[in-house]
Amino acid sequence: MDAVTHAAMLARGGPLPIMKEAPDADLPTTRILDANGDSLPLDDLLDKHDADGFLMMRHGRIVYERYWNGLTAHDRHIWFSMTKSLVSTAFGILMEQVEIDLTKSPAYYIEELKGSGFERTTIQDVLNHASAIAFKENYLDPESEFRRFYGPALNMSYVTGAQDAQPSDTEIYGIYDFLAKFVKPEHSEEPGTAFEYNSANADLIGWMISRLSGMSLQQFLTSHLWSRLGTNHDAAIVVDRAYQPVATGGMTSTLRDAALFGELIRNDGVANGVQIVPAHWVTETLNLTEADHQRYANNQLYKDEYWQYYKNMWWILDPDKGEYAAVGIHGQVIYINKSTQTVIAQFSSQPTPSQVGSIEFRSKLLAIRELANS
Repeated sequence: MDAVTHAAMLARGGPLPIMKEAPDADLPTTRILDANGDSLPLDDLLDKHDADGFLMMRHGRIVYERYWNGLTAHDRHIWFSMTKSLVSTAFGILMEQVEIDLTKSPAYYIEELKGSGFERTTIQDVLNHASAIAFKENYLDPESEFRRFYGPALNMSYVTGAQDAQPSDTEIYGIYDFLAKFVKPEHSEEPGTAFEYNSANADLIGWMISRLSGMSLQQFLTSHLWSRLGTNHDAAIVVDRAYQPVATGGMTSTLRDAALFGELIRNDGVANGVQIVPAHWVTETLNLTEADHQRYANNQLYKDEYWQYYKNMWWILDPDKGEYAAVGIHGQVIYINKSTQTVIAQFSSQPTPSQVGSIEFRSKLLAIRELANS
């Protein structure tokens, strides 16, 4: 990503991690049914369905690690929307430092949001992607609001001349302009009633972190999370046209470091014996109600997918097993299964962005769940 966009570094810190390895020699040839019903060895399934990297940890040890398409253990890969789960985690850290009422409007804390579509919603609705805003996310339609306004502001969608634009040329220059000036309420919907995935929600949480902490988002992530996690490498986060970090999908890291973030969540916010993230914030994601389930079920787009809930910017498969994931377009996954003490990190280059109906995504998710639950 550094070759095609601008990014800000998240510096690692502390001693280099010692990631214990206990390779399972049987895993590469373990046969698994993909979403087409074909039985394939794990290595072949991942290769066929556009994996770039796949790492499985059990009980804190690496049992399987493979790379494709030129990726290596030392290369950073973009997370896309897995970044949302990272930013939500950072927001939990912020809440230990600053008093934040999740039932209040984001406009209570960010005055520029008054009059926007976010004024009538709550922060918790934003975290749950239930903010009932009028902006709809469409990656493929070149005439969509995403491609014409949000993508260029993010500096992650190519539009002729967009990267050369100056603040004086356009009212919607960066992400925060888009949130405050473009996003309007969807008056036919009530906030909190239905899950509707929308990347603008995560950028709002990133803005809140910056505004309430007095630090840039990359500074907050670095000092409070990445430098304390004990990673192998520095990370980086893509910045928008105004050089603000893209909280919705800009994170880049190595595969092993993505897995270490998964281990942090599996261990309820503890890394290297230190409580980095408040345990109650981590566990709150799996504290689910019937209202949480109904909010997700009210969106029929995902009815044929494996997810059961979406809360605090995490996709939840089975709360009883502690089985949930951070997910990004084109097939990025950090999967956690607390019942089997499993973490799996996956990078991909699937040809289509969305996970919905994707044979490639479903096939790899089937493999992940079978491996983790066996």
